[in-house]
Amino acid sequence: MVLCRLDDIADGESRGFSHTLKDNDIEFFVVRKGDVVFGYFNDCPHIGTPLNWKNKNFLTLDKSMIVCATHGAVFRIEDGSCSAGPCVGQRLKPVDVTCKNGNILLHSLGSIIL
Repeated sequence: MVLCRLDDIADGESRGFSHTLKDNDIEFFVVRKGDVVFGYFNDCPHIGTPLNWKNKNFLTLDKSMIVCATHGAVFRIEDGSCSAGPCVGQRLKPVDVTCKNGNILLHSLGSIIL
């Protein structure tokens, strides 16, 4: 499933998405680093709150890490592992996304293959 064009997300930026599945809205986001994209569910492992406070704001000011707007936990973009904050050692749940032919593709949401 095509989410958007790679060029729709500037290099070093992020974007939130919502996908309705069986009448449930599933929130997730994508971070772009060059031609590589990383996707995660929009749930902080600390208490399950959304990470962002606006659709595009998932990153620290210097754009080097993912940040939870609620309690300030920070996560590595490449693997979703928490390196500081109340959930150190935990990880964001990944979403299976790739980039092909200039499109960002969503392949599955956890165990649900699209």
